[in-house]
Formats: sequence, C-alpha cells, structure tokens
Amino acid sequence: MDSKRDELDQAIRTFDRDALAARVEDAARQAEQINAEFPLDEWPNLTLDRYALGHAGYKSSFCYRLEFKSPELGSISGGSSRKLLIYAKSDGSGWYFDQAYLDRERAWDDVRTGFVRAFELAGQGNIAEVDDITALRTGPALTAKTLYVYFPDELLPIYSQAHVQHFTELLSPTKAPALTPLTANRRLLTLVREDERFAGWSPMEVMLFLYGWADPRAGRAVMKIAPGEGARFWRDCRDGGFICVGWDSIEDLTAFGSEEELRAVFAAHYPYNGSSATVTTKARELWRLTQLEPGDRVVANEGVSKVLAVGTVIEPGYVYRPERPEFKHTVAVTWDESYAQTLLEPVRRWGVTTIAPVSATLWRQIRAGVSAGTPTAEGPVGTTEVEAPSDRHLRLVTEALERKGQAILFGPPGTGKTHLALRFAVWWLAHGRAGLDPLAEFGTSEFRRVLAALSAPSRPAETREKIGQLTQVTFHPSYGYEDFIEGFKPVKSDDGLRLELLPGIFKRVCRAAADEPDRAYLVVIDEINRGNVSKIFGELITLLEVDKRGIEVRLPQSTEAFAVPGNVYLLGTMNTADRSIRLLDAALRRRFAFYELLPDVELLEGAYVGRLHLDNLLDSLNSRVRAELGRERQVGHAFLLRDGRPLATEADLCAAIRGDVIPLLQEYAYDDYGLLARLIGAQVVDVEQQRLRELTDDEMVEALSAEFQVGLADQLPA
Repeated sequence: MDSKRDELDQAIRTFDRDALAARVEDAARQAEQINAEFPLDEWPNLTLDRYALGHAGYKSSFCYRLEFKSPELGSISGGSSRKLLIYAKSDGSGWYFDQAYLDRERAWDDVRTGFVRAFELAGQGNIAEVDDITALRTGPALTAKTLYVYFPDELLPIYSQAHVQHFTELLSPTKAPALTPLTANRRLLTLVREDERFAGWSPMEVMLFLYGWADPRAGRAVMKIAPGEGARFWRDCRDGGFICVGWDSIEDLTAFGSEEELRAVFAAHYPYNGSSATVTTKARELWRLTQLEPGDRVVANEGVSKVLAVGTVIEPGYVYRPERPEFKHTVAVTWDESYAQTLLEPVRRWGVTTIAPVSATLWRQIRAGVSAGTPTAEGPVGTTEVEAPSDRHLRLVTEALERKGQAILFGPPGTGKTHLALRFAVWWLAHGRAGLDPLAEFGTSEFRRVLAALSAPSRPAETREKIGQLTQVTFHPSYGYEDFIEGFKPVKSDDGLRLELLPGIFKRVCRAAADEPDRAYLVVIDEINRGNVSKIFGELITLLEVDKRGIEVRLPQSTEAFAVPGNVYLLGTMNTADRSIRLLDAALRRRFAFYELLPDVELLEGAYVGRLHLDNLLDSLNSRVRAELGRERQVGHAFLLRDGRPLATEADLCAAIRGDVIPLLQEYAYDDYGLLARLIGAQVVDVEQQRLRELTDDEMVEALSAEFQVGLADQLPA
C-alpha cells in the first residue's frame, strides 16, 4: 500500500494542471451549450425527436449532442445505440426501445419521466438513488454523463463502471465492493475529496489526471486504413488531420444503432455478387470506424508494403463529412510521419481490405521501424513471433478469475483455448497483476523463458515444495483424487515397493501458496471435462468458492487440516465438441466462471489463397455446421493459422483441409457421407462411393471456391 501511495504522490506532483486548463474550459463551454439548448425546466415536455437519434433531424437531438458533440465532457461513444434507451432505426424498420413497453410513446414517456426524477434527486444531493430508476437502468453511461452536464460537482465524468472500479481500487486501501453505477461513482468522488492531495481540484481535472496516470484502456486498438486506391486521398488526410474511406452510398454511421442495422442497409447498396459472407465482412470494416476511440492508432497504408504514417485518434473520432465529394467517412487523427517505411515482407491481406486490425506483432515491427522478415536476436520476425491474446480476452478472463477464483475456457475445436490459457497465464502472472500493458507480447524464446520461470519454484527446494506460480496439468479418464489431492502410491524402498501417502499436485500448490500469500498461484487444467471432476476434487469442491477460501477441512486419508488459499486460481479448458457445458456437474458449474471462445474470422480477415478468401471460407463452412450439427461443433480458426498467421499457400491450406478440417467433419458426420458432402461440398466428397475425391491442391482450392462462392474478386474494397 505504501508503494501505491508513493506512486500516486509522484504522479500528482508531476501533473501539470495548468497545461490542461484549456481542455477544462472547453468542457465547461460544451456543458453550457447543452444546458442552453436543453434546459432542465424543458425536460418534462421534451419531445422524442428532440431527444433521440435516427430520425431525419437527429443531429439537433440531445443524444447526438451528448455522444458526438461534447467530447471534452468524456466519451460515451462506441458500441450499440441501445445505451441511449430509445432511438429510430436507420434501416427504416421502426424504433428501438425496451420491449417491456407496448409502444414508443409509452417508452419515451417513462424514459423522460425517469430523467426528470433523476434531476430532482441530483438537485437534492441524492444522485446514488438514480440507480433505482428502472427506466434508466439500461443506459448507465448516458445517465451518468447527463447528470454530469447538469450537476458537474456531484460526480466524476467517468462513465464506464469498470473504469470507476479500476480507479477506486487504485485509490482505496481496501478492495472496492460491487456497487451500482452511480453509487460507485459517488464513492470514488468521496475518496478523492477525502484525499488532501486533490484539494481544490475540479471533477474534470481529477478525471483527466486519472486517465493520464492509470488508463485502464492501456491496450489500444491499432487499425490499418487505406486512404483510397493507391493512397490517392493521402494528401487530404495528412493536411486535414483525418483518415477517410469510401462506401459513400452509406451515409452518416452515427445514425445506425448497431452493426446489424448497418449490415442490412449495406447489403442493399453493396451486394458483392450476392455473397452474404463478403457483405458481413465489408460492413464490419466500415462499422469499425465508429468503434475507434481517442488514443487508438491508425496505420495509413499504400498497397501491401508501404506505411505512410501512423495516426493517433483524437476527439471527436468518427466524423461524416458530406461536404467532401467522395470518401466522406472519416476519423479525426494526429499524424506522425516518422513511422513511414516500406515493409520488406508485404502484408498480402492489405491489398484486399480497406480497414483491418493490425496484429500486435506487426504493430511492434512498425513501431520499431523493423520490416517483417528482418532477423532479430530472437530469430526471423514473422516466423517466431508469439501473438498476445486480445485485450478483450485478457480483461474478461481476468474478471472471471478474480470474481470466482476459477474459470473455464470452453468452445469448439481449434478456437485457441489452450493457446489463450497459457498466454493469459504468462501475461497475468508476469504483467497483468502489476497493471502493465495488456497487449504485452513475447517472441517465442522470450515467451518460453517467462513460462519456464513462472513454472519454477521461487524458493530453494529444501525450504518448500517444488512448485512455481504456474502449474499445468491435463485431466483424463484415469486421473483421480490421489493425483490431484492426495493418495497412496507405490514408491521404491529397500524391500522393493511400498505404498506411501503422497500429496497431489493441487495440495502442493496450495501449500506453496500459503507460504507466499502475496504471490498469485495459477493452475491451468487442460481438457478439464475429460476427467471426473467431482471425484478428482472430492470434498474440496466446496472450498473453491471465494467465500470459503481459508476454511480448513480434515482430509480423509492423511487427516491433515487443509484449506485452499485465496491466492490460488484455476483456469481450465474444455472442448464442447467432446461434451456440452450443459452436461457438466451442477456443483462444478456453480463454482467456475465460464468464458466461451468461438471461431474468430477476424483473425483471417483479408487473408487469401489463390481465389479463396479464408475468412469467408470459415464463415460459410460454419454456417452449414451450425445448421446441421449445432454451434458447439463449429470449426475453429486455428486450423487455418500457422504461428499465429493465416495460411498463405495452396499446399498449406490443402494440408490443413485434408489433415485437420475434413477429419473433424468426418468425426461429426459418423460416416454419413451425405452429411459430409452437405458440409464441405460434393466436389470434395463422392457420396456414391463413400469416399473423398482425390483432388490436387489446385483442384481443392477451386472446388472450395466454387462450393462456398467466396472468390477473391468479391472481396476487393469499394
């Protein structure tokens, strides 16, 4: 706790409040403008058109002003417009509102009444009670920002509940309890006001300091965006401080409530030869513009090898510019042309995508000015790099572990469960628990070094069990209680073999963890569903619960007192093609958090082999699998990756199809070749002869392209 206070002291001493005075003044002006346009006394009679997005005049609405025209007051942009409680759908299909209401008029009446009541409570100093207003409960960020606009001294302009909890835990000597959104915000404000180091600071200054000091969004998105064919709009972008893309038949994206709404309109304007998979992919590209937040990075590219510059997204983020003759969708950025470089190894997918995520590995290469394929101390870049799991995965698995003490990653084959478990373990134990960058990554040799270090004991073997912070085990049908907890096992002696009561792996981990309560110990259990978990854990299944940690029981064989320390965590993996999560023991389901990993076509986005686009291939194949066999037997993206990268040659792709994908589908089909043909295509499966056709690599690629209608030409940017 002293070190945390010292770190905060240093951060406060070096924080330049004067340097941010202009931003604080801009925020005050934006709040004044909203107050003038939407005064409190008009709210009881405010019309829905004056409030909501999506209709013809929505740019003069309260929600548009709050989400897109008041960036200095704190961001609530991104995600679905459902956070705005009620809005008109841009696809013309009507209005979105809570289905508990019979019609939009009743929904709006209740929402408006809810806001009026919230203002009354805030005026009385009872902002925390606003959390009890049912009509506003599904729009916590909107509600919090609205209250800050009208009552800026009553809460902090921090609208994410996760961010509030993050800052509270940094400032509080005790773990932050689970509170409702505004109650949590008020608690954080109270902590700040009780700290003499923040004396005289405004809530806006506090917010700017906290995000500058310990931004929970450290893992920023990095997106490659091409400024037109051949970068023909690069000069406009560089001089104007933005990046731009086409698809101009689609107008302002802020009018769409969700990606699904955009996709419906997008398909009408850009059918891509009837390929629904391509429509989905391209609509997703365009929608990504709305998800970029201040601090995210944009890599402007020309072709497949040239980086023109790297931009940092600034407020207001996405802006539709109807005054431009073309390429009207833009994102505001500040450019840094020192990143300009030519990559020695082309990024092939850049040639067929306008907007695409940049992998952690490629971003590190660009940032360092190192071309892909250049030898490094760890070997050739591009063949030995280990991708870090996404920030989203890291955050959600962390939350699951810290909430329950144990979690299971589950999903179909090839979705990267074990891959994520081990890379999460390395990040969480070596970086994450210290609050470091969630996108920390390692080259292969560095990853292995850290993995080995975490698995090794931190004290000499003569003083403690030989157990490290990370322990890996695989369950199987013959794995038992005696392996995991304790049991009699044969050991050599002078007289031959004798039975000796020995501690199992989990008992040894718990003993080691009890000796070092400030150090986290993680047990990764691969294939957890292949063992009889109830028998393996025995009476200790109850002790896994967070509120039972530290409670002692007597083990039946050794009669020793035993407890599960609070610093022991378990992370399991489970293949749903083997066993559905619904079939797991109820006691196990209650005590573990579950995190699902599904096929992620974005990891294959823009990758192609011959005429065949890999993301569309996987998406189309899994559509058939879901229809025939269910979602738990889909084909994972990992089958089409090697060393974290999409397969790039016909030989590699066909080897994966023949050696991994088809055998998995055959297992699912139970020798039903008619079903197998419906899944992978009659050009690949000879139903009459009950066998696979003998196809060359060229013929296999052509057959798959024809079967799934996912040719390369359909993918080219608009």
